[in-house]
Amino acid sequence: MEFKHKSVLLEETIAQLNIKPDGIYVDGTLGGAGHAFHVCERLSEKGRFIGIDQDEAAIETGRERLKPFGDKVTIVRSNYVNMPNVLKELGIEHVDGILLDLGVSSYQLDNAERGFTYREEDAPLDMRMDQRQAMTAKDIVNEYSEQELYRIIRDYGEDKFAKNIAKHIVRQRQIAPIETAGQLNDIIRAAIPAKVRAVGGHPAKRTYQAIRIELNKELEVLKQSLDQMIDLLNDEGRLCIITFHSLEDRIVKSSFKKNENPCTCPTSFPVCMCGNVSKGRVITRKPIIPTEEEIEENKRAKSSKLRVFERKK
Repeated sequence: MEFKHKSVLLEETIAQLNIKPDGIYVDGTLGGAGHAFHVCERLSEKGRFIGIDQDEAAIETGRERLKPFGDKVTIVRSNYVNMPNVLKELGIEHVDGILLDLGVSSYQLDNAERGFTYREEDAPLDMRMDQRQAMTAKDIVNEYSEQELYRIIRDYGEDKFAKNIAKHIVRQRQIAPIETAGQLNDIIRAAIPAKVRAVGGHPAKRTYQAIRIELNKELEVLKQSLDQMIDLLNDEGRLCIITFHSLEDRIVKSSFKKNENPCTCPTSFPVCMCGNVSKGRVITRKPIIPTEEEIEENKRAKSSKLRVFERKK
């Protein structure tokens, strides 16, 4: 299956990166190379682009789509949390812009074998962003305790029926292992009242999000990466991050705010005594969201938000 993914907030993101023709830019979630292609075409021969992704299919697609840009492009299979080491190995200390598109790609959702979707009844419970990883979603569903399942569905899925869903999963797997999306969907449906299932989309959506986030450590990786990415930026370099749910967006918003104003002194102090220095400024006081036209063309863009931070040294 070809790696297809329609990049969201494409024009807005490219504009916010403030691309310098001779600059160095990093895409930490290369995906289908949609954003990457538009970055590369704005670079001169002196410019440089580094694409990072942990998905092998994304790496293969990125190499093919960015082939016209030749030696200015370097693609590395890794998690963006390893960005400082990736750049160090390439002899790069600082860059002029970094982009993260945190959404699950259309390829991953539409390819049933990858096990991200709840819409294919026979799909395996996989959900690995990096298929070199041993643990899968099936392992979480069948091996996590009821309390652990409750925690992740409550915290990462924000589902008010988390406790009941966890209870139903544990009860059912005692009869037989849960192996397919169809089996898990039936369990979740049984745990949610019929009148609730009738509204608000697919009843399994939140649980699948929770399992995916837990399996791939998505929020932990994001929290760990934000400060170090800001430190990698040159003066006036920008970090652009596209999120798709409130959990990610809150983390990004909070981190940007802290990096802009890190002072921990009580407000009663006439001057700052803590010594914490601002690393820059938040460009987007409110997140940039897609236009109605974009949402019409790409339904998956609906929940996307773009936040931007600019480094100041």
